[in-house]
Amino acid sequence: MTDALSIAQSLVRCPSVTPADAGALGVLETLLKEAGFETHRVTFGEPGTADIDNLYARIGSEAPHITFAGHTDVVPAGDESAWTHGAFAGEVKDGMLYGRGAVDMKGGIACSVAAVLQYLRDNGGKPKGSISFLITGDEEDISVNGTIKLLQWVAARGEKFDHCVLGEPSNVEVLGDCIKVGRRGSQSGTLYVDGVQGHVAYPHRASNPVPDISRLIVAISDEPLDHGSAQFQASNLEFTSVDVGNSASNVIPGQARAKFNIRYNDLHTQQSLRDLVDVRLAKACGNRIKARIVWEPSNSNVFVTKPGPFTDLAVAAIEEVTGRKPELSTSGGTSDARFISSYCPVIEFGLVGQTMHQIDERTPVADLEKLTKIYRCVLDRYFA
Repeated sequence: MTDALSIAQSLVRCPSVTPADAGALGVLETLLKEAGFETHRVTFGEPGTADIDNLYARIGSEAPHITFAGHTDVVPAGDESAWTHGAFAGEVKDGMLYGRGAVDMKGGIACSVAAVLQYLRDNGGKPKGSISFLITGDEEDISVNGTIKLLQWVAARGEKFDHCVLGEPSNVEVLGDCIKVGRRGSQSGTLYVDGVQGHVAYPHRASNPVPDISRLIVAISDEPLDHGSAQFQASNLEFTSVDVGNSASNVIPGQARAKFNIRYNDLHTQQSLRDLVDVRLAKACGNRIKARIVWEPSNSNVFVTKPGPFTDLAVAAIEEVTGRKPELSTSGGTSDARFISSYCPVIEFGLVGQTMHQIDERTPVADLEKLTKIYRCVLDRYFA
């Protein structure tokens, strides 16, 4: 079966909780091989991480080259007894497909595959250019052995992409309301404040880091990092935990630490952002407080696909099928589009994301059918 629902059910029934594949890539590889795609299963790994299986498939050798990207790994189901229908059963009830990954993002992949197979059947089995699929298995994890390395592998073969559609669940309320054309970057760090441990009855013999870290948290996060840019909302720095590792109530701790994350826009680079926060910290510390920030490595850089013929084409296709003109948005978290953006313009458009990662994750079958039509319309316009 090559309709979106059947493909989505087959994928959902593979319990591919990251980093396991559980047969999901094999489902896609079989379908694409039968349609004439040249397929490659490529495994990447590095010390301290799980080996990840990936799939690259391409049909055609000429430009223009459009690629559909996505991931078949999913987050854990949680308490499976709490699901109305089996988390990996792929059941349809009252017009809804239930299952982990139905929305994020096996449903979106199924729609892109179904649309491509339809397009090829209606056009003599060959595109007027090239179509490919970049499918990975570690997007829900640390994202080091998937898309980023698969892109490098493809580039080493001398292949180039002209445009990419990533089928992440981009819509907010209803299919057709939003295209993601960019994402803010993400940078995490830990603030350490050193004190001197001692007995609470003799505070003059100690130096308590708790009041100091409280002051520094306010000093670092109170002032806005910026006020937004033309295509992005304002950057924000959020402290997410404060800890002293102290279980005793009569001991002044020797150190306090606080974790934070920054989501930043195109007014900053990772380095300029770090410099800005470090300057704020130094000013707030003065000559008395001993503090430092340890920055975590980050591969989540800011990117944006600026409006142009490709975004216009996608908007027109969505409007044709749904009657809605989607917003071009840069909101939300990170995705593998941050890697793809270094190789070609990329947009994210998939299903409605309201139930992703939830118990009873589900999507209307009607949305699977509509999304398939949208992708098909994109292909017709792209190769017109």
